[in-house]
Amino acid sequence: MTDYVHVLRTCAADMTSRNGSFRWPEAGLVEAPDWRDDGKCGGGLHGLLRGEGNGTLLNWDTTARWMVVRVRAADVRDLDGKVKFPRGEVVHVGDRHSATAMIVSLHPEARAIVGYTSTSGGGGTSTSGYRGASASGDYGTSTSGDGGTATAGYRGTATVGYEGTSTAGDYGTSTSGDYGTSTSGYGGTATSGGYGTSTSGEGGTSTSGYRGTSTSGDRGTSTSGYRGTSTSGDRGTSTSGEGGTSTSGEGGTSTSGDYGTSTSGEGGTSTSGDYGTIAIWRYDGRRRRLVVGYVGENNIKPYVAYKLNDAGEFVEASK
Repeated sequence: MTDYVHVLRTCAADMTSRNGSFRWPEAGLVEAPDWRDDGKCGGGLHGLLRGEGNGTLLNWDTTARWMVVRVRAADVRDLDGKVKFPRGEVVHVGDRHSATAMIVSLHPEARAIVGYTSTSGGGGTSTSGYRGASASGDYGTSTSGDGGTATAGYRGTATVGYEGTSTAGDYGTSTSGDYGTSTSGYGGTATSGGYGTSTSGEGGTSTSGYRGTSTSGDRGTSTSGYRGTSTSGDRGTSTSGEGGTSTSGEGGTSTSGDYGTSTSGEGGTSTSGDYGTIAIWRYDGRRRRLVVGYVGENNIKPYVAYKLNDAGEFVEASK
């Protein structure tokens, strides 16, 4: 008995290949006229084995035809992110949803099927590939590929790749890649890559990459990269990179790098680097006032934590 596998691929609306040189049948046997048995691109029919691989190689136009091709396993040649083969049988032509659903049914062992939308119930695990959407129920784990959307329920874990959106429920962990948006619930941890936005609930930890924006709830910890903006709730800890803005709530700790601005609530501590600005809120008996200091002036030193004394003057927090 011959072992077979299935390949996911796309064609233009008229069933022509990416370069327009070959027209695929809508059903039945197909063979490459230029087969070359080597490990190099070209000289064969191409696609993603079991629907996994480099999703950027597929046609994402709304008019594209999505195909499933049955291929002898022995005929498949790996090309790092895609495969090629000399012949096969077209067993399905449809849209992205129908084709990826068929791949899932044929290959349940596949971990990240490109373009697939996956949903799992409580306690389940849901995995989706490039540009897919993945959702999992309470206590579940949800993972989506580049550009995808991953959502996990209460105490779940949601992870998504580059440009993705990742949301995890209360106590969950949510991680998103560069340019992504990551949101985690109460007590959760949310991490996003460069240029990303990361938001975590009360008591959570939120970390965002270079130039990112990071927001964490009360008593949370919020860290943002170079030139980022970092905001943490009451009594939280907020750290931002050089030139960034860092804001912490009442009693919190706020740290900013060179040229940055560090603002803390009443009873808090603020630290800034060279040429930075520190600011702490206080109540003078009549109204709330923001006391502002500038590093390099009035004996305010860089990288030293300051608090306010009873007279509303900056003093080193260690003294």
